[in-house]
Amino acid sequence: MRKAWGRLLINEELYKYFQRGAAIAAPLCYTWVAANNPVAGKGFIMNNYRQTANKANSGKITALYERLSRDDELLGLSVSIKNQMEILENYAAKHGFGNTRHFQDDGVTGTVFRRPGLDAMLEEVQAGNVAVVIIKDQSRIGRDVVEVGLLKRTFEKYDVRFIAAEDNLDTANGFDIMSIFRDVFNEWFVADTSKKIKAVAHAKGNAGKPLSYNAIYGYKRSPDDKNVWLIDEGPAEVVRRIFQMTLDGMGPFQIARKLTEEKVERPSYYFAAHLKTSPKPVSRDLSKPYSWCGSTIVAMLKKPEYDGHTVNFRTYKKSYKDKQSKWNPKEDWKIFPNTHEAIIDQETFDTVQRLRGTPRRVDKLGEANPLTGIVFCAQCGAKMYNSRQAKAYYEERRFGKVYKHKTADFYTCSTNDLASGAFKVECSKHFIRTEVIRDLVLDTIRRVSGYVRENEAEFVEKIREASNVRQEETAKAHKKQIAKNERRIAELDTLFRKVYEDNATGKLSDERFAQLSGSYEDEQSSLKVQNAALQAEVDAFAADNVKADRFIEIVRRYTVFDELTTPMLNEFVEKILVHEADKSSGQRVQQVDIHLNFIGKFDLPMEEPKPLTPEELEAQEKCRRKLEYQRAANRRWYAKKKQEEDRQKAMQAGEIPAPTSEEIQASEIAKQERERVTQEERLARKRERARTWARRRRERMRAERAADIAAADIAMEETA
Repeated sequence: MRKAWGRLLINEELYKYFQRGAAIAAPLCYTWVAANNPVAGKGFIMNNYRQTANKANSGKITALYERLSRDDELLGLSVSIKNQMEILENYAAKHGFGNTRHFQDDGVTGTVFRRPGLDAMLEEVQAGNVAVVIIKDQSRIGRDVVEVGLLKRTFEKYDVRFIAAEDNLDTANGFDIMSIFRDVFNEWFVADTSKKIKAVAHAKGNAGKPLSYNAIYGYKRSPDDKNVWLIDEGPAEVVRRIFQMTLDGMGPFQIARKLTEEKVERPSYYFAAHLKTSPKPVSRDLSKPYSWCGSTIVAMLKKPEYDGHTVNFRTYKKSYKDKQSKWNPKEDWKIFPNTHEAIIDQETFDTVQRLRGTPRRVDKLGEANPLTGIVFCAQCGAKMYNSRQAKAYYEERRFGKVYKHKTADFYTCSTNDLASGAFKVECSKHFIRTEVIRDLVLDTIRRVSGYVRENEAEFVEKIREASNVRQEETAKAHKKQIAKNERRIAELDTLFRKVYEDNATGKLSDERFAQLSGSYEDEQSSLKVQNAALQAEVDAFAADNVKADRFIEIVRRYTVFDELTTPMLNEFVEKILVHEADKSSGQRVQQVDIHLNFIGKFDLPMEEPKPLTPEELEAQEKCRRKLEYQRAANRRWYAKKKQEEDRQKAMQAGEIPAPTSEEIQASEIAKQERERVTQEERLARKRERARTWARRRRERMRAERAADIAAADIAMEETA
């Protein structure tokens, strides 16, 4: 028997578990002697090991410990909690152990040693209140050789008698070497079971079946097939609201606060209270049914399952002993499309992912700017920064008059702003007011939507033609680059052969050969990677579907375009490119490219400009004169301001003498006199305008009366 044990441990992979068992056995003061040891007459030598039987201490309890894991449930009633309680109670009564007390852990694996029942029992042990600990078998206390060994040492330290009823283990009878082997086999059983479960899970996951313990919030398992998910209408409506609130511009924590205020049941409470199940039964907390968290909203918005797809292998564990899962890289996920009915359509899901890609922080105005993240610099491609102030208006005093202006709300190039902070000059400002962008976007959406409604067939044809042209141009450029890379790869092969021959003949040193060959291989590998990417893009052109119909669906959702709302902006607009302003014509002209979702930048057919009416021409000329007057006034004001700054600098440098008090007083008097004259002239002009307006009004009224009299005379003549 001894030799058989030795051969088993050596020939099987269980040997590593035996080594761990031996590491625990060493502190317990025993030595295992190999089967080929000539002095191993009895196979084992006990080194001064002695354990006294527990005395019948009055007042101390007999601890009966039961544990059941989910895997144990598959074995049937033989290991159920109720069955274990009966076995231990019968054993205690048969052997005269009184004052029994049960400690239980239901649904906890044996590789975890932080268990409520076990912890409570150890507290009693350490308090000196336990005389005997009885378990059904050694696997109930745990399935880890190291941890079980430490528990046994704890029992020995506090003079607690340890009994495994079905394994014939009783520390009152002395040390039992077979208990070490049982601990080893108990741990091996967990490792072997974990390996088999992992193989089954991989096969199931690769077949496209969901691996999650429950269907996610919004779905429920089909009663006919647990691998099929059906929509759970109550939670599904909450999921739709969450995605819609995201489109409306709300952030995750704002959504969580709103759901909490409306007392919507959070997912974990819904699972526990309604479905009577939860991924973590021991952590159910029903005391806070409505406390939504922002992290819950973020996780829900990322799930492709709501789009009808199954996602497997998001996480992994290196070992069955790892209690915390680790995230797999996204490229290692297995996504199986269209496996169940979608709660969220593809367009909404893609739009939400794009919006979530850019943080939208709430500023002093109490709201996030919906344009943030979609406005880009057309020159460098960087995102543009938004600057705005909390006050709606600010006052400015110029030319002796107080002007009321709207507060600044504009976008500038982030590259230029960041470079300016480092005293560098990169890109340019690309300044544009937010109000201008919003007006342009609304006008573009209104005009394109009107054109789509009136000319749907023509619109679809134009999108297809533009898509084909873009694909042909891109494919041509890609194929040209692929051919160029292939020629370079062939050249590198030739160069590599030459340097190899030179190295073999001694013309090239080994160090130089290694340097050249390494550079050639790096360049060749990078070219192959680039070719693979270009070829994949060329192949994708063949499967690229025209998305005009998806844009038409968005247009049909809206009937009124009076105001640019956040949902409208998010659904219609993909990005906005802002060019630098051009002032060469004497006026500030700025180009803004608005790219719409699915169709990109769409140019409407040019229409014949309508001739302007005399009233429109007069209003246009009036606006031009006002603009010229404002520019001239601004130039005078800035020239005067610069003149004053230059004078102050000259005074500080000592180039001109500082004015005396008399001169300052005279200057103030002259300034006040100029302001008085200016004010009088302004009042005179105002009175003149009032007189002119009154005169024109009187003339208009006379003309209207004369026309009425003439009309009355004509009517009387016709009557006569």
